[in-house]
Amino acid sequence: MTADSGSSSVHLRDATPADVGGLARLHVLTFNETHGPGPDSTVREQQWRSAFESQDSHSFCVVLVTENAELVGFARGQPHADAELAEFGGELNKIYLLRAYHRRGLGRRLLCASARRFMERGISSMLLFGDARSPTNRFYEAMGAERLFAPNGDFHGGYGWRDLAALVTAHCARSAAE
Repeated sequence: MTADSGSSSVHLRDATPADVGGLARLHVLTFNETHGPGPDSTVREQQWRSAFESQDSHSFCVVLVTENAELVGFARGQPHADAELAEFGGELNKIYLLRAYHRRGLGRRLLCASARRFMERGISSMLLFGDARSPTNRFYEAMGAERLFAPNGDFHGGYGWRDLAALVTAHCARSAAE
């Protein structure tokens, strides 16, 4: 996968079951760039196939696609039902973007599209769980996320937005043309 010259030629759309193979390959690449070696394409393809088969009306997946039909980023959201963090209705289960596409506003587009998808489903807050040492955390904090601390005060990489409307108002005007 190669980077194009800008973000204007990258389009956001809802993922479909036809994207399973591309999502699996992209998931492997982006996971490896972010975390190091992980599951292979066979495992990821099975996971994505299962996700589409079990997807309900409150779940979603959006993808970023180049003019050449290459998938370069994705975000997947679902309802969140953990009683310990009951104040958050949605969970941004996955958000990944190829490193070659960082710093172009595309992560913002994915995050803002996710916030809007949750709001369309009547979900007004969301959280995500990541790696506490990830440089990506600066992005979440710049987008207004608060760190979520364990009962003992430790930070394990969880972030939350208690008011998605405020996130959209404050940070998503530039990504409104999705």
